[in-house]
Amino acid sequence: MRKILIVFAHPALEKSRVNKKLIEKVEMINGVTFHDLYELYPEMDIDVKAEQKLLKEQDAIVFQYPFFLFGMPALLKEWMDLVLVHGWAFGRDGNALKGKLVCHIITTGGSKASYAKEGHNRFTMRELLSPLEQTARLCGMRYLPPYVIHGTNVMKPERMQEHAKHYREMLRLLADQTFDPDSLTGLENLVDQFRKG
Repeated sequence: MRKILIVFAHPALEKSRVNKKLIEKVEMINGVTFHDLYELYPEMDIDVKAEQKLLKEQDAIVFQYPFFLFGMPALLKEWMDLVLVHGWAFGRDGNALKGKLVCHIITTGGSKASYAKEGHNRFTMRELLSPLEQTARLCGMRYLPPYVIHGTNVMKPERMQEHAKHYREMLRLLADQTFDPDSLTGLENLVDQFRKG
């Protein structure tokens, strides 16, 4: 079984509808460790060595967060800047994360149609996430397509429940050592893959 670390960052989880539903019972999935950055570091005083040690113990890193102004919450960006450093995560001697899987689970209020060249936001989600894909490649990690849940502002409870079910299915699949993550290459959004199942 692969060991999965969910690096979770939501600065206002008490106001969240969808992320709260997604993470219910997530710790009951074998092989998954849930790591809430805003709970651990409310003052943004990140313990870099502890974070690096935790990352080294994993097979897959999942970053989960709401998409704010086309980016991640501030604490997650700070975490990346401090933890994924030259000489440890990348560079000539930086190979601590080499070969590990990485995926981003993102919620956004905007519709799927708004994240298109012809849409309101002018870019696809994959294009907006390209710096994160490049960061993963710099660190020698195996980047999976993002798992993006659109339209959270108007989502009905039954749809949230469906997304929570697919979210748990995805985590179980990634934890399964026999599953080949390369089969997901080329997808725009992992959500579509799990809806088919």
